[in-house]
Amino acid sequence: MVGLLVVSHSETAAEGIVEVAAEMGSETQIEAVGGDGEGGIGTVPDDIEDGLVAADDGDGVVLLVDLGSAVMNAEVAMETSDVETVIADSPILEGAVNAAVAATAPNATLESVREQAEAARGVDKLS
Repeated sequence: MVGLLVVSHSETAAEGIVEVAAEMGSETQIEAVGGDGEGGIGTVPDDIEDGLVAADDGDGVVLLVDLGSAVMNAEVAMETSDVETVIADSPILEGAVNAAVAATAPNATLESVREQAEAARGVDKLS
């Protein structure tokens, strides 16, 4: 099954997003990584790499990130990891929920899960 990794500058935010996404995709392996490792705001490539390994169930991991430097640190982690990984260009919470649901499909792939995460960009919250 495709796993998910939520990376936020805030550990609390990452854990909250995972909590919400897990309600929709309870069978999906979803991990949270956030903070600078010392209780502050930031992201750490080594922590992201550890999260990739924890989220990987053999079919790869879709990464959801909050801000630009999280993307940069995620790319560093991807370069040093053996886990097949793609980054979704999506809003982090809505994308994580969509991805969690998509990952439960028996025929889910990295690309199909990423596509569903990215589909969250076009969802209107108000009609």
